[in-house]
Amino acid sequence: MTLAFELEALRGLADPNAVFNDARQWTEYVGVVSEKPTYVVTNFTRKHRVRQDFFSGPRGVRESLENVKAQFDTDRHVLVGTTDEDADVAEAAGWEYLPLEQAAEAAGWQLAGDADEEQDPFESSGRDDWP
Repeated sequence: MTLAFELEALRGLADPNAVFNDARQWTEYVGVVSEKPTYVVTNFTRKHRVRQDFFSGPRGVRESLENVKAQFDTDRHVLVGTTDEDADVAEAAGWEYLPLEQAAEAAGWQLAGDADEEQDPFESSGRDDWP
C-alpha cells in the first residue's frame, strides 16, 4: 500500500513521527501532499522528524497523487485527509480516501487535542513567494 497524508491531516495527529513509523510496518510507501508551498511541508516534517518517501513539492495535490501512483506500483493507494475536497481530489486521482478520524481509530493513532500547537512563524507569514 502507498499511504499519503494531506498536511492538515498530519497536523491533526498527536505524534506524526510515531504515526509514520507505525504506518511503515504495514505500508510500502508513506508521504505527505499539500497545496501549501514546499517549505511549509518541509518545515513541518523536519520539526516532527517525519521521514517521508514522497511529498508534493511544487505540484498540487491531484498532480502529486497521480505522479506518486505512477511511480509507486502498489496494490492500494490511500489518501488520509480532513475535507470533502480531499475526498474529491483522491477520487479524481484514482486513490481511495480515508478521513483522518476513521484512519486514526482503525490504526490506534492518537489525534491532537484541541490545544493549539505552537505556530511556526514561517507557516503563518501569509507569504507564498518565500522559498
